[in-house]
Amino acid sequence: MASKTHILQIFSLVFIFLPLTNSIHFKFPAIFNFGDSNSDTGELVAAGIESLEPPHGQSYFQTPSGRYCDGRLIIDFLMDAMDLPFLNAYLDSIGTPSFRKGCNFAAAGSTIQPPTAESVSPFSFGNQVAQFVRFKARVLELLAKGAHIDHHLENAFIFICNDAFILTESINLTHGWKSNRYTSTFHLIAGKKFGKYLPTADYFQKGLYMFDIGQNDLAGAFYSKTFDQILALIPSALTEFETGIKTLYDQGARNFWIHNTGPLGCLAQNVAKFGTDPSSLDELGCVSKHNQAAKVFNLQLHALCKKLQGQYTDSNFTYVNIYTIKSNLIANYSKVGFEQPIMACCGYGGPPLNYDNRIGCGKTKVLNGTSVTAKACNDSSEYVNWDGIHYSEASNLYVSSQILTGKYSDPPFSDKMPFLLNLKF
Repeated sequence: MASKTHILQIFSLVFIFLPLTNSIHFKFPAIFNFGDSNSDTGELVAAGIESLEPPHGQSYFQTPSGRYCDGRLIIDFLMDAMDLPFLNAYLDSIGTPSFRKGCNFAAAGSTIQPPTAESVSPFSFGNQVAQFVRFKARVLELLAKGAHIDHHLENAFIFICNDAFILTESINLTHGWKSNRYTSTFHLIAGKKFGKYLPTADYFQKGLYMFDIGQNDLAGAFYSKTFDQILALIPSALTEFETGIKTLYDQGARNFWIHNTGPLGCLAQNVAKFGTDPSSLDELGCVSKHNQAAKVFNLQLHALCKKLQGQYTDSNFTYVNIYTIKSNLIANYSKVGFEQPIMACCGYGGPPLNYDNRIGCGKTKVLNGTSVTAKACNDSSEYVNWDGIHYSEASNLYVSSQILTGKYSDPPFSDKMPFLLNLKF
């Protein structure tokens, strides 16, 4: 568990790096997010594909929250900075989830390219966009119906399920319900004010559409392809991404916030697999080829953002340089309050990486005839990396604070909006 003293030290360092003249306050009524585990707030777990055990969530939620982290993700800190509640996952229908302020379609393991038989997640970017289209259509249908069904509401329910809100006057819970591998548990909400759980129609145009995806396309390709083959795949992946963006534009989206991919070669998972030869590592101890591929991807993604901005002049495209922020963090980890830049906090195997791909964080398995558990370190706030693949809450806090300075974005915040800094960490 992160010590309060160490967290306060990191918070103090974070504010040192923030500008005094800018204040950041996003003026968006709703957020619609697409991506992978970097911003998944419970999608893959709700789908029943994976489960998370403690110590996931220990630093903030005190229990696993569906996030691959000890606490909050970058998306959570950004929502907080916008004075908006944390986003509910699209498939998570337990506990009367509200989608009034947006919806999160991101799922861990997702790729831009369509999924294959080996994919961890079936929810590729195209599928997430299709889920959004369905979501919007059902929301608008319900909002339209809401004005005409007041006299029926005594017997009406809102039925929230895995791919829609379904309004019906009577539901037979024991017959006619189709389920499959990805069906989440449903929840019933009775009453007249179902609209409070839904975004209003204008939110779909006024809202902010956020994206953080592409890491798995690159990282997964290294297991079966040469470096040149991986680079050759990038244009087709970005064509797929562009198609999704255009679909969202046609659905009314006008504000796009796009994260590039981080330094893949600095993840303990990739160092353990591809960094056994010291010559394959850079001066930071990261796998050089992985980071080179990420840089090529980011250059082409940046060019695509500029192209889309020129094509859709009534829209705003903001490209956020996550790679530079995370690289700077790893290179200067001790200066901003961390002690371990690459080694996982939660894992098995001990130094230098504390990562074993046979056993994930919180899991217990028999390895070499002995039952072992991948446990967390004593203080996760000292670690940049949480589980060998994902960043710790303390790292996500730092990255978020750097995003909010505006200087890692193209265009910078000041080019579009006079943001007010409103961090509530």
